[in-house]
This record gives sequence, C-alpha cells and structure tokens, in this order.
Amino acid sequence: MARIQASEPAPLSHTLQFGRALLPDGWAENVEIDIADGLIHAIRTDCAGISSSRSSLTVVSGLPNLHSHAFQRGMSGRTEYRLSAKEDSFWTWREQLYKFIRNATPDDIKAISALAFAEMLEGGFTRVCEFHYLHNTPAGSPYTDPAEIAGQVAQAANAAGIGLTLLPVFYAQGGFGGQPPSDGQERFLNTLDSFSSLLDHAERHCETLEGAVVGVAPHSLRAVTHQQLAAMRTFRPDKPIHIHIAEQIKEVEACLEWSRARPVEWLLEHADVDEHWCLVHATHTDETERGNIAKSGAVAGLCPITEANLGDGIFELPVFLKAGGLFGVGSDSNVSIDAADELRLLEYSQRLRFKRRNVINTDSGGSSGRMLYEAALEGGRRASGTSARLAPGHSADMLVLAPSEILSGKDTNDAILDEWVFRRGKASIAEVWVRGGRMVEQGRHVRRSEFEADFLRALKRILD
Repeated sequence: MARIQASEPAPLSHTLQFGRALLPDGWAENVEIDIADGLIHAIRTDCAGISSSRSSLTVVSGLPNLHSHAFQRGMSGRTEYRLSAKEDSFWTWREQLYKFIRNATPDDIKAISALAFAEMLEGGFTRVCEFHYLHNTPAGSPYTDPAEIAGQVAQAANAAGIGLTLLPVFYAQGGFGGQPPSDGQERFLNTLDSFSSLLDHAERHCETLEGAVVGVAPHSLRAVTHQQLAAMRTFRPDKPIHIHIAEQIKEVEACLEWSRARPVEWLLEHADVDEHWCLVHATHTDETERGNIAKSGAVAGLCPITEANLGDGIFELPVFLKAGGLFGVGSDSNVSIDAADELRLLEYSQRLRFKRRNVINTDSGGSSGRMLYEAALEGGRRASGTSARLAPGHSADMLVLAPSEILSGKDTNDAILDEWVFRRGKASIAEVWVRGGRMVEQGRHVRRSEFEADFLRALKRILD
C-alpha cells in the first residue's frame, strides 16, 4: 500500500473507497480517501480490501462551472420560438429575458437558483462562478439590503451544497460611450458607491458558506465606462474579476465605432489584465487577440451550449492553446446543464470549424476526454479563485463515475473519461461529493424533489 502525504492530523470523519482515482500525478488504483471537516485528510493507493461495491467506481476532482446566471434556468425551453419575421438573435432573446425578470421576487430567484445549482451538481460541476447582475427591485430601486438577491442566491448555493464563487456585477450604462440604460435594465444598475456597499453586504451573506469566494464582475465594456472599469479592479484586487466580452459581432462593430479598437484589443490595452481575470466568451477575437489573452494569464470562459443556443459563434482554440492559453467551461444561461455536454460540444464545434477530428488534443495518442477535462479543471480553478484538487488539505469535491460499459483489460483509464465526455454524459455520474458531503446519489441530487416543487411554484408565479 502506498500513501500520499497527509495533511495535519485531524479526527477522521469518514473514509471512501474507489477502484481508481485521477490524482494530480496521474491514475492510481485501489484508493482510499480519508475526509475530515470537509477536507481531504489523506489518500492511500494500492490498498487491499476495497469493497466489491466500490471497486468499479472512478473518482476525479469535480469541475468548476466558471460562468452562470442561475435565474435564467427559469427560461430554459421557453425561448425556442421565432419572434422576428426578419431574424432572431441574441438581442431578441435579451428582450425575452427582460420580460421574464420583470416581476421576479428574491424568493423566486432563490427557488430557481437552488434547482439550477442542484442540476449543476448532477451534471458534474462542484463549484459555480455565479455572475450575478439582478440586484434591484422591479422599479429599479435598491432593496434595504442592497445585496438582498445576492444573499438569496448564496442561500440557494448553500442549500444545494455547491461551492460558490459569487461575482456581483457592476452595470451602469446601456451601450458604448455612456449611452443611457434601456427599458428592462433597471434591476441591474448601480453607481460605484452603491456597488461598493452591495459588495460589502454580499460578503457578509457569504461569511457562513465554507470555501465561498466573492469577486467582482464589470458586466461588459458596453455597460461600464473606462473609469468605472478601472475602479472595479481596486475593489477586490486579489479576487477573481470576470467580464463578458466579444460575444456578439454587433458588439465588436459597436466597439470599433466607439474606440477604433476591437473589445479584447481595447481591454488588454486599457486594463491590467492578469491571471485574476476571466474573459467570458471572447468569441469574436482574432489570432493576435487570442495570443495576447494567453500571454496575460487570463482564462477564456467558454460556454459552448449557450453560445450555440444564442447563435454567438465559435471561439477558435488551436492557436490559443498553442500559445499556452487557459480555458474553462460554464453553463451560462443554463438552457442545459451538463459538464460533459459542454466539453463535448466544445470539441465538436472545433471539428466542424476545422473539418478534422480530435482538434483540441495536441498529444499524439493521448485521450481527448482527459485533455478536455484537465484543461477545463485548471482554467476553472484559476477563474474561480480556488485551488481544489484531489490532494490532502484540499476541499473534498469529487465526481464519482459509474462502472464503465467499455473498459477492458487493454483499455487505459483515460477511456473512462472519453466515455463520460463523448458518450454517456450524466449517465456516467454515480455520486457527487462537495466538502465531504454526498450531494448526488445514483445520479440524482438528494434534495431534487424539494427544489423542483419550489421551482415550479416560483415559475408559476412569475409567468402568471
């Protein structure tokens, strides 16, 4: 029996057994993981006596979901009809979003978010970067607690048991060059002073959530001024900072008209972009911009399902990866929530774009599933402000994959990840653990029935 170095001695809460585990230094077999106070205390490999019921299970680190608007889960499946005789687009979809949130209460947002977070866990995500921009009352005035809705989102994350990186969003204008906000944006708006207060209140809401991180998120270049963007970095200088950028061609054209520069080009020239940043989407970037993102250390936050659903376009990965760029995946609008689906569509979109197979995998003979998973894990760690991994001293956030349907003696362990990403998706997920607690059993969240009932009541109230 081999032993990986343990953290400081602590009373053991429980020990889990697995047939195999993907550890930071590679695959290991017949593994026992000791968990104490939500953290991995010790890992032992090549253990005798692994129970027959656990010997066919595989454990890997859970993935961070690096971009989510949880409340949009309430719109899932409700926008798939044509609104315009000319053209449907992101911009027509956005009008439907404004209508949906018009009367949503904080309790409604909590109920919708709780189900979204439960589904993220069922889909293999163990932490969410919640890009939260719904702040005000329907009339546009702040609640007595300016972070009232953020607090409800934090409660929902706690109830579902998912790790939370909360990113309160600063939104102040309706377009490049200081355009006034449009109808429907009243619930998003803040001044720098009111946003600073909102951040302080949001941190207080998260104080009791183990492992919670609070960062900041200027919504987009079209929603903040140059001066406001500079101020964002001073609020929480050592925490994650996320921004929507270059998602739509119309956005790129408007930025060029305003500044004579493309969005990412402008951002990299005017902001101190570093490893704390996550550039969400960055879809419409040229080769130079993608190379410069990689050089900055920022993470590209890719959301393939939402980007496909909204007709955004495809981020071209090969040059970015060759330059050492980091990426992660997010569920964004939560129209569908499944980590494997995001990874699969990311690879398949590249195959369609470049008309060849295994595009993201640059290692001859290597596994595309493992490469996608490990790249998204590394980028997700950085973008979420965490360092979670299957190692002593780290949060016990684990994704347990069910027995393989294809693995044989000649197959590699990597085939299990290929099977999960490219064939079985959620059907591969047997259990999900967060901070040592089992949140998903046999593929289903332990509180799903309760969350579904609350969700349906909230949706009925909003739609009525």
